[in-house]
Amino acid sequence: MRVTLLGTGDTTGTPTPGCDCDTCQAARERGVERTRFSVHVENERTGESLLLDASPDFRHQFLTQDVSLPNEVVITHVHFDHLDGLGNAYRLVDSLPVHAATERDPETGTSVAGTVREKYDYLDPVTVHGHAPGETFRAAGLDVTLVPVDHPPLVCYGVVVQDPETGAKLSLTGDTSYDVPTKSRDALRGADLLLADAIVPAALCDHHPMGGRHEDGDGVPRTFGTKHMTREGALSLADELDADETRLVHVSHFYPEDEAFDDALAIDGETFDI
Repeated sequence: MRVTLLGTGDTTGTPTPGCDCDTCQAARERGVERTRFSVHVENERTGESLLLDASPDFRHQFLTQDVSLPNEVVITHVHFDHLDGLGNAYRLVDSLPVHAATERDPETGTSVAGTVREKYDYLDPVTVHGHAPGETFRAAGLDVTLVPVDHPPLVCYGVVVQDPETGAKLSLTGDTSYDVPTKSRDALRGADLLLADAIVPAALCDHHPMGGRHEDGDGVPRTFGTKHMTREGALSLADELDADETRLVHVSHFYPEDEAFDDALAIDGETFDI
């Protein structure tokens, strides 16, 4: 598998439009971006490709990165920065199977699959395929499993992608707090590459109205507010999951400029052959 990080930023991206903070200015000077989240997985055995989440920056990402348009898509949850790029299927592809979970969300009364089906019912190329969480299905010649994570108030899923021939494994935590269920941790464990949500450093939890949660033994928060892991939380989870390589994604522009481009934090365009 060749994995390309199309979008490694949070909901506003870096640089953030209209923002002149030190981190956004440094990103402009360095010529780097963290657009809204999306990952491209190429099955090099079959020539097919799988898109994990459809960023609203879809057009820009596929114009600037040397990757093929997707044959199939997986959607982890219904927040716009992970879903709204599906509208780009219009006149770009003839057929686009979209995979999502069928578990009913008590907050919305529908599932991710149901929401995608309803929102994009006007797009003939899009066909929605629902799957139970934990069920492994085949997409673009790869084995894919959606695993529940914790991203209140909505249901959200991490993703495991494995090549059935080579055994290569990609794990994606999805948008989540540190409170990832044990069964999901087991599914994510032992990846060749782990992509872990790490929106801010733990020190910034003081600026969140709800502070931080899931503190480690030294009192360092591993969750920022309720929805996302801190950098420290993501690295702690990565240690437990024992991935060969970890990249921190869903990164916000709130990282201090002297930390925002550390080696552990991914930027758009990184590629990995696993």
